[in-house]
Amino acid sequence: MTSAQSIKFESQDQGEETARADVYGLLATLLYAPPSQDLLDTIGNAPVEGTSVLEQAWAELVAVCKTAQQENVREEYEQLFVGVGRPEVMLYGSFYLSGFLMEKPLAELRTDLAGLGLQRSDGVVESEDHLASLCEVMRYLIASDDVVHANLAAQEKFFNTHMRAWVLDCCAAIEASQNAHFYKPVACLARIFFEVEMQAFDMAN
Repeated sequence: MTSAQSIKFESQDQGEETARADVYGLLATLLYAPPSQDLLDTIGNAPVEGTSVLEQAWAELVAVCKTAQQENVREEYEQLFVGVGRPEVMLYGSFYLSGFLMEKPLAELRTDLAGLGLQRSDGVVESEDHLASLCEVMRYLIASDDVVHANLAAQEKFFNTHMRAWVLDCCAAIEASQNAHFYKPVACLARIFFEVEMQAFDMAN
């Protein structure tokens, strides 16, 4: 589990890559399952610094977490992302890229994950194109000591191939939901963070 207390956005000379990995890890945790009360409290007590758009989005999430109750967040998560039948908001890349689940984009993702030496753990119930899973892969590509696979070029290729085309639409769908209260600032933070990632990858070329 990622420590929210370690997330800072402006100290490029003291761990910008660690901060990026932390944000991806936190988003993975929040989107994969309802967070524990301990994590909510940890975020609620986390420091808030800076005035950038990304830092303001972080401050909004911290503020929501100060009063968030795990049971309420769990109910919201299930209403938004589980539901009866089709969820209100889909968190799967294949849905946004092809209109259906378990389609060609997932097969292509699995091929690329195998090339990175990665595969879904037996205890993971969601498919690999779940947004939380993709965030966890990005966290690995940033934080891992594997110099062959975990590098900026691999990060850019993976993000552009499997996330760039749809993650903003997914975040917008969460933000637009009338049932999103806790997850609205989560989606806002994710959207702004992904936009920053896109701009950074574009500038690197």
